[in-house]
Amino acid sequence: MKAVVTVIGKDMVGILARVSAICADKGANVLEVTQSIMQDMFAMIMMIDISGCTVPFSALTDEFEALGDRLGLKIHVMHEDVFNSMHRI
Repeated sequence: MKAVVTVIGKDMVGILARVSAICADKGANVLEVTQSIMQDMFAMIMMIDISGCTVPFSALTDEFEALGDRLGLKIHVMHEDVFNSMHRI
């Protein structure tokens, strides 16, 4: 099972490291990352494998949202099934 993590906000040092640290701490494996900095705005999309996650999906999303609140970022996590059903043709 996979999930898509999006991060948007003002650029600062350590965003990727902090998001990746939560993944590592909770047993989620980072599969792909794309990030851009547009002027002073940071945007990242991350695909993670949550099959080995040591916490429920809801706890993982709560952890990311709390990080976003602390750093002034919008961090959203979407389960692969939801993402796929939203993007069917």
